[in-house]
Amino acid sequence: MDKNRTEGTKHEVKGAIKEVVGKVTGNKAKEASGNIEKNAGKVQNAVGKAADRARDEAKKH
Repeated sequence: MDKNRTEGTKHEVKGAIKEVVGKVTGNKAKEASGNIEKNAGKVQNAVGKAADRARDEAKKH
């Protein structure tokens, strides 16, 4: 498993928590920061999945 997948998932979870805390407390800056971190984590996770697929395809050939 690619490191980007685990790190991406970690950022997704942290971002989601920040976003909820921001919504509950009315802190728009924290909410936006959480949303950005969550989406960056999704991208990083996707990069890790692509790297895993590429590595698996290379092993097949």
